[in-house]
Amino acid sequence: RKHGLTIISIEDLIAYRRDAEPTVRREAETRLPTVHGTFTAYGYRSTVDGVEHVALVHGEIGDGEDVLVRLHSECLTGDIFASQRCDCGPQLDASLERIQREGRGVVVYLRGHEGRGIGLLSKLRAYELQEQGHDTLDANLELGLPADARDYGAGARILADLGVRSVRLLTNNPEKSEALVRHGIEVAAREPMPVQAGEHNIRYLRTKRDRMGHDLPWLDAAPVSPCGNQ
Repeated sequence: RKHGLTIISIEDLIAYRRDAEPTVRREAETRLPTVHGTFTAYGYRSTVDGVEHVALVHGEIGDGEDVLVRLHSECLTGDIFASQRCDCGPQLDASLERIQREGRGVVVYLRGHEGRGIGLLSKLRAYELQEQGHDTLDANLELGLPADARDYGAGARILADLGVRSVRLLTNNPEKSEALVRHGIEVAAREPMPVQAGEHNIRYLRTKRDRMGHDLPWLDAAPVSPCGNQ
């Protein structure tokens, strides 16, 4: 305390905003049949920046305990166009399938996360640099952009709105677990997401493991498919 001012931490500020400010607003709810079973789609809008997000809920999650959850960052090239440069599309499919087998769970699809938060066109420019020899991290930095600009606060608020208090998180990225904990969601377990390594994504996956802290211990033992993710 100096000059009569109270010093607070970042964690204190997050806790205050979590309790005092509704940073997402639920605006839609509908039944959504998919190839992985029937989900309920909840549409949310961020009250901070207006970005729209979707939560796909399967089964009964009313007790809110140890719910199987995937926080999935939007990836047009991987999720829609089946790009073999990344593992996003296969992870999304595997998450929906896993939740269907489990009988209950949530996929929170976070928009505004394209290219780890740098945007679609910047991601395509980063791909150009990767073709010239940069890895996925250095390509972002070469463009003057963060290696990872994603914020998972909206995902945590969506889970809280759905009544989810603790999760088993489907991810290879420890930062997602840490982010949820910072925003008041307990992570009971982190469950890895094995994906097929291919000739077009193997360097990307190794960079995520070696330079970004992703948990991919199986990577070097995995066969590399010449056709990419299958």
